[in-house]
Amino acid sequence: MMLNSVLESLLAACGLDTSRPSVIGVSGGPDSLCLLDILHRLGYPLVVAHVNHQLRPEAEADMRLVQQAAEQRNLPFFWRKVGVLPHAEAARLTVEAAARELRYRFLFELAQAQAAQAVVVGHTADDQVETVLMHLLRGSGLAGLRGMPVRALPNAWSAEIPLLRPLLGTWRLEIDAYCAAHGLNPAYDSSNQDTAYTRNRLRHELIPLLESYQPGLRQRILRMAGLLSCEDDLLDSLAESSWTACLRQQGEGCLALDLAALQNQPVAMQRRLLRKAVARLRPGLSDLTFEDIQRALTFIWQPPQTRQADWMGGLRLLLEGNLLWLAGWEADLPQADWPQVRGKEALVMEQPGEAELAAGWLLRVARVELDGAALLEALTNPDPYQAWLDEARLAWPLVVRSRRAQDSFQPLGMHAQAVKLKDWMSKQKLPQRARAGWPLVCSGEFIVWIPGYQPSHLARITPETRHVLHLRLRKC
Repeated sequence: MMLNSVLESLLAACGLDTSRPSVIGVSGGPDSLCLLDILHRLGYPLVVAHVNHQLRPEAEADMRLVQQAAEQRNLPFFWRKVGVLPHAEAARLTVEAAARELRYRFLFELAQAQAAQAVVVGHTADDQVETVLMHLLRGSGLAGLRGMPVRALPNAWSAEIPLLRPLLGTWRLEIDAYCAAHGLNPAYDSSNQDTAYTRNRLRHELIPLLESYQPGLRQRILRMAGLLSCEDDLLDSLAESSWTACLRQQGEGCLALDLAALQNQPVAMQRRLLRKAVARLRPGLSDLTFEDIQRALTFIWQPPQTRQADWMGGLRLLLEGNLLWLAGWEADLPQADWPQVRGKEALVMEQPGEAELAAGWLLRVARVELDGAALLEALTNPDPYQAWLDEARLAWPLVVRSRRAQDSFQPLGMHAQAVKLKDWMSKQKLPQRARAGWPLVCSGEFIVWIPGYQPSHLARITPETRHVLHLRLRKC
């Protein structure tokens, strides 16, 4: 019966065929060993993969058991030892989440190298029930209550290689019966009895208690997960267009969403997009709670003065202008295309002309006649990267430099006194990473223009102005 059931799953939902190999993750436990035996008997070409997490004394013995199982079936065998504890600490993950992330990373790297059609794992119906309950207790939405899909593509680790779970409709008791009937001798993980782990407490304590109130609860939860999976698939299809509209940049360990576009989405879609972002950055992370999402939403609508916050799973939130960055603390954010001076180098302009800044930015300074057309253009200027200044109020040379500790600035329209440049930049929400090298156009000791923002009140055009300098900063 089990062979027929698995075969139906393979043909209907998994889409697995016998033309190409599949990477199968085998821990040595009953579930994965059973799946290995079934797939081999059905004639599917397999590459056996094992991850030694180095968390238990029995780990080496488990690896040898899996190797022996592969050799008995003349199947290629690959293994990897991973440092779960160091990774958990570095990435700020739980031990379970860190182990999962490293395990799947290896499986998909191997699948890529072996030109495999899929990665296959041995999750069962019991695993599905436990997963749904864990997500329920964490306050997950549909994405959590649907549980695990039989076929996941794209998934958190690959957009081309599917993750398959052929045993997801098979109960653990059936697995044990199959192992006994076919002479399989799996390893049993002693840590599965340790109720210090949430999943084990659910398995050994909560589920039996709930079934004493509602017999058949596990079957009902499994059926509910199937129903909600269809609902979630529909919402996912709707979310794709929203994701495309919001995503602006993606780099190694980081991505940026358009803040305004995100805020314009319904709250339910905002939550879904944030979960999608986490899945991109932390593929194996499944511990995302309702509270985690709410903290992110609060940050989006009520950001702290620093415009940065520690989030969860080793991720941080950062606002730069109209971009919301989600990034690991270890990630280097891509350099934005903003104007910067080269280090502490000051550019001196003795007369109108051009000055080259870093990364291809060019400042042009030209004298213009202040006729009616020029005055109208200056007064209605929509471009913050150009400015018209009263030359009579300036002293040559003009100097383009980075900020200094005691710099102050008198913005246009502020008649009273100057403000500290540091405070002004903070109020304007100038990205923190850009502040140190942002170009300042100075005349003597005074900042007369901050490109991208506004000129100084000291250099403004007045009815008495006769000679005008037109300044324009452009990326060449």
